[in-house]
Amino acid sequence: MANPLRGEVDLVIDGQPRLARLTLGALAELEGALAAGSLMELAERFETGRVSGRDVMAVLVAGLRGAGWTGRAEDLMAADIQGGPLAAARAAAQLLALAFRGPE
Repeated sequence: MANPLRGEVDLVIDGQPRLARLTLGALAELEGALAAGSLMELAERFETGRVSGRDVMAVLVAGLRGAGWTGRAEDLMAADIQGGPLAAARAAAQLLALAFRGPE
């Protein structure tokens, strides 16, 4: 079960529960994978709904790797994400929101 205080999000991929978390290394990977001027620009794209499928996939791959997943982006592209594209986009947005939330 995900711990939002650690920035974790639950996903079910091909029927298997998985955790995703954007660690500093995962954020660095994400920055390199996307054509965004900054990670804050990427977060703004999610907030304004100007997000692409490529953005969602990149965030999920980085988040899964941040939680220890050893798969490849190609593996996720062929996988079934429970809840479909909308659930995937919500999970990606949640990962970014948790990664950039201020101190409580």
